[in-house]
Amino acid sequence: MTMARSYNIKLPLSEQERKQLRRQGVRIRELTQYAPDELEVILDVDSDRARLLYGLAAFQQIPSVGIKFAEDLTFLEMYALEDLRGKDPARLINAYELKKGFWTDPCVEDQFWLAIHVADTGDYSRNWWDFTSTRKAYREQHGYPEDRPKTAWFEV
Repeated sequence: MTMARSYNIKLPLSEQERKQLRRQGVRIRELTQYAPDELEVILDVDSDRARLLYGLAAFQQIPSVGIKFAEDLTFLEMYALEDLRGKDPARLINAYELKKGFWTDPCVEDQFWLAIHVADTGDYSRNWWDFTSTRKAYREQHGYPEDRPKTAWFEV
């Protein structure tokens, strides 16, 4: 098993939150070493904000996942790898697209497959593009749901 990376994490921190981190001697890459309730105290934020920042930091530790996809996961109210464990990637992307109101770039679906793989196995050795053939095979066999949005991400 390859360990999670802990560098190059981007977070939408306020200046006050940055000051709190400096005051507490905590680096951004260390945020996932603390539980969300500890982050409430460290950052002087409410529980929702602490949980959001924890999730954004945790998801960016998955190889080839950046802030945008981390935000996609929190958009679905996922805030930790444990929230993804045992989920069906196809159902999750379907729910995501319905909630967004448009279908998304297929590589985003590949990232869902990767994130759930990491959550289920603890294996950080793969990247999202390693799941392209898995997604294609799945979609060839199962297709997309009838209620999939008709508008593409690049049309909005």
